[in-house]
Amino acid sequence: MKKLMRNGYALAALVFILAMLVFAILAPLLTGYDPTSTDSRSILTAPSREHIFGTDRLGRDIFSRIVYGARISLAIGFIAVGIASLIGVLIGAIAGYYGGSIDYLLMRFVDIMLCFPTIFLILAVISLLEPSITNIMVIIGATGWMGIARLVRAEVLTLKERDFVSAAKVMGAEDSRIILRHLIPNAIGPVLVSATLGIGGAILTESALSFLGIGVQPPTPSWGNILMDGRSTLGVAWWLTVFPGLFILFTVLSYNILGEALRDLLEPRLKE
Repeated sequence: MKKLMRNGYALAALVFILAMLVFAILAPLLTGYDPTSTDSRSILTAPSREHIFGTDRLGRDIFSRIVYGARISLAIGFIAVGIASLIGVLIGAIAGYYGGSIDYLLMRFVDIMLCFPTIFLILAVISLLEPSITNIMVIIGATGWMGIARLVRAEVLTLKERDFVSAAKVMGAEDSRIILRHLIPNAIGPVLVSATLGIGGAILTESALSFLGIGVQPPTPSWGNILMDGRSTLGVAWWLTVFPGLFILFTVLSYNILGEALRDLLEPRLKE
């Protein structure tokens, strides 16, 4: 933490991420407007003291929709990455520990998954399912675990030759205990880095899906569908796209900066 605090960019990114989490948790206290309520008297109102981020074509307050939308976008990011990390860690640990035909089959499955463009795979799955928040979390998580699996496999291939693993085997520890209690905790460093970077990617993917109209469905606010609403009025209401776009930009950028800083701290050999 001390080394992380010395990195000014990482510190600024961490402060922004924590601020966004606070905004999402305290959303009802930060705005007096309902993000889904309409007001015909305040249609496309420019930013003002009453509506600091303006209103949309239905008279909804943009600030309240962005703050409440942070709950959806961040929740999708965290849960999707959690699903991806769980799948990737288990598959990578099993492949690296057992090796042989199990490793070969699992890694070929990873290669097959990597051959599919992720965004088209997500679009194909969503077209078969109802576009709901839960489905989006699961789909993004189920299509983003391959890189984590490779990282964990590489770590486990090295760790399983260490003395502490040999000692656990001599003491009669079962394979499941060795994998869960000894190998995975020692291989978690690269996973933390990948997960931090993955949160930004998941938020960006959700925003893209919602912008295309197949993600989070209105009236539930998310940063992506706020952007989509502002597309038709871009020429007369710039605030509908600028403010949610900036929140997406700075949030994804913050997670990327923090992930890079964690990589330099946890994997110093990768520093140039």
